[in-house]
Amino acid sequence: MFKNSKVAICGVGNVGATTAYTIVNQGLCEQLVLIDINKDKAYAEALDMSHAIHFMSRNMTVWAGDYKDCKDADVVIITASAPMPKDSHDRLEMLKPSLHIIESIVRSVMASGFDGIFVVISNPVDIMTYYTWKVSGLPKNQVIGSGTNLDSARLCYELGSMYSLDSKSVQAYVMGEHGDSEVISWGTATIGGKKVDNVLADNASRTRDMTKESLRKETVEAGWDIFNRKGNTSYGIAASVTAIVKSILFNENAIYPVTVCLNGQYGLSDVFISVPTIIDHSGAREIVEINLQEDELEALKRSAALMQEFYPKLG
Repeated sequence: MFKNSKVAICGVGNVGATTAYTIVNQGLCEQLVLIDINKDKAYAEALDMSHAIHFMSRNMTVWAGDYKDCKDADVVIITASAPMPKDSHDRLEMLKPSLHIIESIVRSVMASGFDGIFVVISNPVDIMTYYTWKVSGLPKNQVIGSGTNLDSARLCYELGSMYSLDSKSVQAYVMGEHGDSEVISWGTATIGGKKVDNVLADNASRTRDMTKESLRKETVEAGWDIFNRKGNTSYGIAASVTAIVKSILFNENAIYPVTVCLNGQYGLSDVFISVPTIIDHSGAREIVEINLQEDELEALKRSAALMQEFYPKLG
């Protein structure tokens, strides 16, 4: 772990505050800075968490700060974005109103002298991760998006639930866009080391009418189901991002499907989409190129092309 490790969170709404509390609960760093345009909200969240630390396993310092506090941060998490348009089921609709917010944050962070790792949550996360890299001027390995890490967990949960299993006994990757065009790597998905295709076939009575396509649809729609019922998703994404940050701070070299820049992998270049990636203290250490089935690879390329269509519109 970094000595005197420091994390800053830009945007302390539902997602930012929950992410902050998850980091505090796990005692991941020594310093945690909360930055928000609503300074009273940031102050109150920081004070509330500071009181909670009395009952935690590790002492930490949490405070409401400003962008200048990012100068020596190891990780800056960006959660801020424009509100989701009412009745929308398209994260891409958030693009235009969120662009100026992300640009302002990134420029302010970089003006502090920051040279750490950005972890982007703001939707549409794949495009915002690309935009963060473009505005920041940092090396590509130092800009990571939360991507389909949570989607993959949701898929593992669904598969585990079908067979009354711990979701951690399932290994399956969702790749591509964090959105409608995302792709599941069924060819590499396993449950207890057994290929999911074989598990589905050998357990027809428990599998019921669930198909791979219905599982993909449930994975895509899971976030919207939560959003429509309570107005936000927070716990899942907070835990997902905290796992990414932990792999950075503790140099874990964990593999997560996150938004990174591809440079020839999967036949794709200069596009930020989610693929399994080794995460260490340097950020995105190495992209893991798994063997996709032909239809999965084509779907991944279509998802990448969809993201690239938006790049010229970013100015």
